[in-house]
Amino acid sequence: MISISHEPGYIHAKVFGEFTVQDFRQFEEEALYELRFQDKADMLIDLNDMLAYTIDMAVEELRFVTRHRQQFKRVAIVSSDQWVTWSVWVNRVISESEIRVFEDVEEAQRWLATSP
Repeated sequence: MISISHEPGYIHAKVFGEFTVQDFRQFEEEALYELRFQDKADMLIDLNDMLAYTIDMAVEELRFVTRHRQQFKRVAIVSSDQWVTWSVWVNRVISESEIRVFEDVEEAQRWLATSP
């Protein structure tokens, strides 16, 4: 399950339970909607309550990052999971976004609030 909100200056997504390809497609739709109004967007993705993800979601994520690798400025990932951190490292290789992992949401929000 995913919850998505458009905050001032960034898209905020929070994943609960299993992260499925349907959730990711909802996220993708919202992110692309945000790009209609700005050249590049920032994102905060909170994965602290994610219990698992499906393989098809992971494949879709790689496709999305590859297709839109220049359209996002900064991406803040909130998670303490080692596999999520590894996934972020892979995304850094194929994306031109500045991607950072944070332990808590407030720290990620502070980073996004600063000027790049």
